[in-house]
Amino acid sequence: MLWLMILLVVGMVFAPAMWLRPSARERRLGRLREAAARVEVNVRLEDGPLHGNGDKLAAYRWFYPALRPGPGFLLVREAHASASLKSYVAGWRWRVEPLRPLSPQVNALFARLLSQLPDDAVAVQSSDKALTVWWDESLEAEDFVRFAAPASALRDVLQGNPDRRSGGVPNTPP
Repeated sequence: MLWLMILLVVGMVFAPAMWLRPSARERRLGRLREAAARVEVNVRLEDGPLHGNGDKLAAYRWFYPALRPGPGFLLVREAHASASLKSYVAGWRWRVEPLRPLSPQVNALFARLLSQLPDDAVAVQSSDKALTVWWDESLEAEDFVRFAAPASALRDVLQGNPDRRSGGVPNTPP
């Protein structure tokens, strides 16, 4: 009986430590976010671009160089978009369309990226600072490269094409 009491006390001492262990999902997300950091992708949990959705979404950002900002647009998966929005490719609609038409090279890279995105990716957004993919992080770290490479390539061709030019500041690159 004494041994049973000792085991019970030891179990009560170590039980809180077991609660602190990360779950399998948390370990998978940690590996995924480490893989993103290795390819210089910034990851944050933020309020997503979807209306009426109070949940936080993972924002994976490929930053543009400071002197080469990108264009502004927001492309939303059709399942989360209004039918009145302009269609881009099958399954995706523009919530905010780019001010300038996309070149054939950009369209090809965009189509490649969209075909590689997992089903839980809800939006692709660009601002003057970064290209962002909003999703629920369903992939394994090894599978992340499947869309990291096309996103990096798209970022590389979009940079330096802002919607607005610099505000007349002398010696500012175009």
